[in-house]
Amino acid sequence: MSHYYTNDPTLDHDVKTFDVTIKGLSLRFYTDKGVFSKDGLDYGTRVLLESIELNPAVSSVIDMGCGYGPVAIYLAKKYPHATIQGYDINERALDLARKNAHLNEVEHIHFEPAFLFEQVQQPVDVIVTNPPIRAGKSTIFKLYEDAYQHLNPEGMLYVVIQKKQGAPSTMEKLKNLFHSVEMIERNKGYWVLLAKKSKID
Repeated sequence: MSHYYTNDPTLDHDVKTFDVTIKGLSLRFYTDKGVFSKDGLDYGTRVLLESIELNPAVSSVIDMGCGYGPVAIYLAKKYPHATIQGYDINERALDLARKNAHLNEVEHIHFEPAFLFEQVQQPVDVIVTNPPIRAGKSTIFKLYEDAYQHLNPEGMLYVVIQKKQGAPSTMEKLKNLFHSVEMIERNKGYWVLLAKKSKID
């Protein structure tokens, strides 16, 4: 069985498009078999995006587990002053993400294949993730640990996760890593958590 957090080049294709409007911003996306939420924007991602407000001083953002790019592309449209990087292990999703960036006319964005942060060279101001829950708790917690290491001082991590899929344990894990953690949104079982790094690492 194929999973969206793995590579399966043997899958056949069924490319579709869908339109979505998030906080007044209209976007269009290509999707295909073998990627997360192929039939439209998943509710957790919508709740996450509607919760994010970035300071104009933010210059660099990572979308970890970017899939076909809705988070990265929305942020690139809303915050054109910031450089956006998207990482995912799924090559098919990344091909779609690059096409979707072109489709939505964003240029200051880069997508690269990677397992978590293995290809990240420089720390950034903000990391955003809708983590691949089915990859397992150890992978998810490594994502949080690596995110902390790859944030600048006073950097921020946004996470969306369902309560029934481990939001309380995620919150405790983040509290063990970060200077402060707060729930900034709770909607239909989804929690959006904002973890902040201190001024001094």
